[in-house]
Amino acid sequence: MNIDLRQAILNNVHGKSAAELKEIIQDAVGQEEQVLPGLGVLFEVIWKHSQEEEKDGMVQVLHQHV
Repeated sequence: MNIDLRQAILNNVHGKSAAELKEIIQDAVGQEEQVLPGLGVLFEVIWKHSQEEEKDGMVQVLHQHV
């Protein structure tokens, strides 16, 4: 069975409200490593749909805290 993890994660959050998405993210942050791929997929969506100045801001936050 071939499972597309990226698509499965996107299917699981499709149709959620902004509040529900925020709760999903907040619940996942700092949890076990198995939720990291899900957060990675969500970050990928954010990155692909962000303006360059927003991307620069995210990189600066990462640079300051990693």
